[in-house]
Amino acid sequence: MTSGSYWRDKTVVVTGGAGFLGSFVVDRLRAAGAGRVIAPRSREYDLRHEEAIARLLADTRPDVILHLAAVVGGIGANRESPGLFFYQNVMMGALTMEQARLAGVEKFVGVGTNCSYPKFAPIPFVEQDLWNGYPEETNAPYGIAKKMLLVQGQAYREQYGFDAIHLLPVNLYGPHDNFDPASSHVIPALIRKFVDAIEARAGEVVCWGTGTATREFLYVEDCAEGIVLATEQYERPDPVNLGAGFEISIRDLAALIAELVGFTGRLVFDTTKPDGQPRRSLDVTRARAFGFEAKTDFRAGLKRTIEWYKAERLLL
Repeated sequence: MTSGSYWRDKTVVVTGGAGFLGSFVVDRLRAAGAGRVIAPRSREYDLRHEEAIARLLADTRPDVILHLAAVVGGIGANRESPGLFFYQNVMMGALTMEQARLAGVEKFVGVGTNCSYPKFAPIPFVEQDLWNGYPEETNAPYGIAKKMLLVQGQAYREQYGFDAIHLLPVNLYGPHDNFDPASSHVIPALIRKFVDAIEARAGEVVCWGTGTATREFLYVEDCAEGIVLATEQYERPDPVNLGAGFEISIRDLAALIAELVGFTGRLVFDTTKPDGQPRRSLDVTRARAFGFEAKTDFRAGLKRTIEWYKAERLLL
């Protein structure tokens, strides 16, 4: 559990705080008793530009920055825009941390991605294997750009004594996720496909890849809790995995979502589409040291996500 005394007088800036994960982090910080929580919007402070970041920090004077802002998407979006995914993510991270250092921010929390791991890292991924190979090609530019936050934070800690930590969440899911078929990740993409198929009375749904790739999924509220706990209690330069401790094949995931949505047609796997990384599952031993453990049952979390989407989809 978090300590209200740590947060009571803190001003916290959460970049990306209006986004999927960020909105839950903002809520969790407020529940923990943070003195002031600020979620800057890109239309006011464009984090790709140093002047805008300097102005943000002058306007808000934060004690802590949680850097969640990112340009993200599924395999298709990463394949179409690798340069954009690299440039915008690396610039936002590097400029925000540098301005935080210059402004005397007490703590900087970089939130990375499990896409940074090597394509063929042993399962479960342990933090020591982060540099033992090149990431899976379809999202390598994004994964490497986010990994630069780790390098920068460690270098700044060594040279300037800057308190920067780096967290590596596994794939997230939950209410308020991105359900846009052009850029969504696998769980919201499948939920939307099955809901649409039922509405259209379609007899089959086509899924990307062979279905044999595996993924691990962490409920978004559990991830928000882990980020807040780490900010409060973790002080080391080594990166930390945040995961749920299980993996499921895409084929089994699709079957489970179909069952929960109520789709009874046929599942077809388009093997001309890429699988992405063959397997993903994280070792979360290091995170247990500061009390993190995923609490949400996967089936229950999927049900909540599906219910939210069904209720909100006409507004999306």
